[in-house]
Amino acid sequence: MQQRDLAKLISRLSWDDLKFVLAATELGSFRKAARHLGKDIATVTRRIKGVEALIEEKLFLVLPNGVQPTPAGIVAATAARRMESTFVDFVRDLEGVAPHQAGIVRVAVTEGLGTYWIMPRLVEFQRAFPRLTIDLRVAMESVDVLRHEADIAVQFTRPKNSDLIVTKVGRLHAYPFASATYENIYGLPTSKEEMKSHRLVDQVSPQIDDGIWASLLNLESIENIIGIRTNGSSALLFAIEKGAGIGGLPTYASVLGANVIPVDVGVLNSMDIWLTYHPSLKDVQRVATVVSWLRDIFDPVKYPWFRDEFIHPNDLGDLRTDDLNASFGQNFRAANPA
Repeated sequence: MQQRDLAKLISRLSWDDLKFVLAATELGSFRKAARHLGKDIATVTRRIKGVEALIEEKLFLVLPNGVQPTPAGIVAATAARRMESTFVDFVRDLEGVAPHQAGIVRVAVTEGLGTYWIMPRLVEFQRAFPRLTIDLRVAMESVDVLRHEADIAVQFTRPKNSDLIVTKVGRLHAYPFASATYENIYGLPTSKEEMKSHRLVDQVSPQIDDGIWASLLNLESIENIIGIRTNGSSALLFAIEKGAGIGGLPTYASVLGANVIPVDVGVLNSMDIWLTYHPSLKDVQRVATVVSWLRDIFDPVKYPWFRDEFIHPNDLGDLRTDDLNASFGQNFRAANPA
């Protein structure tokens, strides 16, 4: 390529065009790329063809089930990925120029932890830092902190990217629970074998192993004993409290006010809790403040249910800390309509 052609290419090729190439490469489809970018498929096709015309190379092969990048397409996507990372770092570096205790911090967290553990404490934290806005995104889907989908993530899945700061802040122990209503009607099992004749309430969602019940009970399938299946932690708690069946809840459930009782059949599921953020944010004061606070509220010394070792739910009441006052758990209970 002649020098003047290279100069022309540099002056005309933009990140705004290359992001279409990157999305199509990662998603394997122009249609999926359009949906991801909030554009129509005609726009995606036109922008990619514009890049192809500019560099005089074919970027994708169109296949029956999507698209496949050519060698030139792979080079373009790799460059676009580097540009995206550099742009995100640039934005984050700007945030660190004038650190202060004001602004927005986006925190992504799994639903149960976000609703029943973080949110009640967040009210008090926000009173202490009134100029901070905490955008708490509660969902079971994992977020990509590296790609700026959130500033901080608290998840059960440990990110594999070595460019992130990842810290284990605790361990959640899920134990079988049922309501007194369920016990009065059906009784409670005392062994795994008896458990197989009871009704289960199951949660299936990202970050939760959908085969955990079958594994714990040594069954090939639990389809014949599942009464209700849901993807939401709140719905799971509601169903258990209302007597729909036996389900897995954090061991601290009864400590925080849930109207449930533990079911001792010798099964337990434990998951590590990971706090993740981008290294470029460690010097942004408002982010550092939230990170420090999150570490504190998952401190296993203060809150023994987050220790690595399992403590039976009935034994947690004696270890309960002073700041868990009687009103803390009132909203943990399912609604009781008249």
